[in-house]
Amino acid sequence: MNKAEILIIDDEAPIRKLLEIALESNDYKVWQAETGKAGVLMAVNHPPELILLDIGLPDKSGHEILKELRSWYTKAIIILSVQNSEEDIVTALDNGATDYLTKPFRTAELLARIRSVIKRNQRNEESTISNFGNLQIDFSARIVKRNNEVLKLTSTEFNLLSLFMKNEGRVLTHQYILKEIWGVGYQTETQYLRVFVGTLRKKIEDNPNQPKYIVTESGVGYRFSSSL
Repeated sequence: MNKAEILIIDDEAPIRKLLEIALESNDYKVWQAETGKAGVLMAVNHPPELILLDIGLPDKSGHEILKELRSWYTKAIIILSVQNSEEDIVTALDNGATDYLTKPFRTAELLARIRSVIKRNQRNEESTISNFGNLQIDFSARIVKRNNEVLKLTSTEFNLLSLFMKNEGRVLTHQYILKEIWGVGYQTETQYLRVFVGTLRKKIEDNPNQPKYIVTESGVGYRFSSSL
């Protein structure tokens, strides 16, 4: 049995059954809750490695449950929802969701996202040095190498790349990035962020005009990908 335990919070029994079959066949241990209150209680009593959370719950909005969980739960939360508006997605991500998939979703894609976030968590716990394709970052020494050559990055560029790498596979909204790197007062400066992303791409991408690492999520933000 895979060490990773996953909690499903979803009121639709067919969806829970589908997820249970898919996850258990990939050696994950599954816990289930059909209401937000029951899900939070399960998470408190037995914190899982990852939570799959539906937005449309019968007792509370998934957005409320997400904020409640994020007041103490630090591991991955992936949203599964029929709501696909840009506003809903941005709200969930800003409230701390690790990722967001719209129903109906492809099981293979969900499993890939799950593997990615669990692998990232394990890597962050094990070492301060991580490799992503032809990039290597030493978070403690603040050194980045590309094809084994040290890159000359400004402090801001390093902080930005470090944020992306620590959140590999996760969509980070413009507001979240600006808040984390520059502070609350810069949360509306999206053009400011685009400039820095552009200069960073020139240093780490083979083709900055067709980036493979820092991928734009239109209207939302950016996702760092190492699947080259």
